[in-house]
Amino acid sequence: MSALSGMLATPLVWLAVTLGVFEACDQLSRKSGRHPLAHPVLWATPILIVVLWVSGTPYPVYKDNTFALSFLLGPAVVGLAVPIWAQRERIARLALPILLSLTAGAVTSIASAVGILALFGPPREILASIAPRATTTPVAMAIASQLGGIPALAACIVLFAGIVGAMGATPLLNLLKLDDYRPRGFALGVSAHGFGAARAFQVDATAGAFASLGMALNAVMTAALLSLVAALL
Repeated sequence: MSALSGMLATPLVWLAVTLGVFEACDQLSRKSGRHPLAHPVLWATPILIVVLWVSGTPYPVYKDNTFALSFLLGPAVVGLAVPIWAQRERIARLALPILLSLTAGAVTSIASAVGILALFGPPREILASIAPRATTTPVAMAIASQLGGIPALAACIVLFAGIVGAMGATPLLNLLKLDDYRPRGFALGVSAHGFGAARAFQVDATAGAFASLGMALNAVMTAALLSLVAALL
């Protein structure tokens, strides 16, 4: 038992388990034709939770042993600038529509989440935690902290919103008969941040580039809007 515990405490094991589980779920997603309900993150997350529970591994141990994956998120996000740069001329021509869409998307995202939840009379820290739901996790945690929210809760909400957005956006956009990959991608990036961008790249390179742009700009716009709100409160 001590030998097993020692093996489970090594980074290589948990890196291999994490990558293996995700790859298996991604293969199932591919075989399903990228069906929304077969999203790899949707299944990989609970599977890993069960593995940690069965093995008796505390989450802090798992987090420390998979730090390399978390570290690589930084370069991966920076790498999204490459497809954006490749589309720079098209983006420049659409500057005004992009700005208007970004503003509408950011305001709607904040107002809808806070407005609906406010009907149930939750504590202020809960409202502050859900307000930045459409931004990336680090941005949402920072904003929630500034507004007096709960950063950990904000992170969970962001992950949930991203998965739901990535799963539901393509069927919804198909239903709306929106064939232009530029607004499709931008809408995905604004509403579902990194998950949306990843999904957009699976569909089309142009959609992925505009999703990356939407994700980046929405993080800035949401941070600016909520920082203004915080200053006025």
